[in-house]
Amino acid sequence: MCLGSRESMAYASTRRTAPVEIIGHRGSPREHRENTLPSFARAFADGADAVELDVHATRDGIVVIHHDATTNARAGEHGPRVVIAASTADEIAAVHIPGGSIPTLAAVLSATPDRATVYVEVKAPAIEVAVVSVIRSSGRRCAVHSFDHRIALRVHELEPTIPVGILQTSYPIDPLRPIRDAAARDLWQHWELIDLALIDRVHDQGGRVIAWTVNDPDVARRLVDWGIDGICTDVPAVMRSRVDDYCA
Repeated sequence: MCLGSRESMAYASTRRTAPVEIIGHRGSPREHRENTLPSFARAFADGADAVELDVHATRDGIVVIHHDATTNARAGEHGPRVVIAASTADEIAAVHIPGGSIPTLAAVLSATPDRATVYVEVKAPAIEVAVVSVIRSSGRRCAVHSFDHRIALRVHELEPTIPVGILQTSYPIDPLRPIRDAAARDLWQHWELIDLALIDRVHDQGGRVIAWTVNDPDVARRLVDWGIDGICTDVPAVMRSRVDDYCA
């Protein structure tokens, strides 16, 4: 953590001193198609400490990386529109998307540098066992998070050594309650709903706050001054450079 402003220095005694983690949001999506091997490789090449990705599972139980439950579901995308949960892994592997094919979680973890962390957002219900199994087998440093806080709790119950997090787009009256209810370490909060008080409250309870999705260097600087733990971004190269400059 870097404390540059006068306001920040006033709170220095209560803040963490760990470096700010730069997390590539689905890799480096402005350079390569999101959630693909080239996108993740580019994020790490640009100095990201970690990447964040989205997972579903196929009908035969293979965990694959894709944001939506259906392939080629967005405006401008072409190709077969296939429901991942209703398809086999071979059928999903045959689907072409810009930038290649839909990778498995196992393949991405095997290509992840030893130094890095992979944050796995679980998008589909009832796939926690499969996700935990892949993470255990990989030997990589991973954490799991979800908008469905029940998924985070279930992963914690299955494998307490895997840190879990919860995603939020609201600012609860008691922000600590959902963290406690899910046995979470990480609060993934939309950057517009983060303030100094929230970060301090979470830190006081031993938790971490990760801001998403931050692409504005001025916003990043404010968050760094407040003691943010991680910045999830579409532009990891920019954030790596700017945050390093702030901390120099």
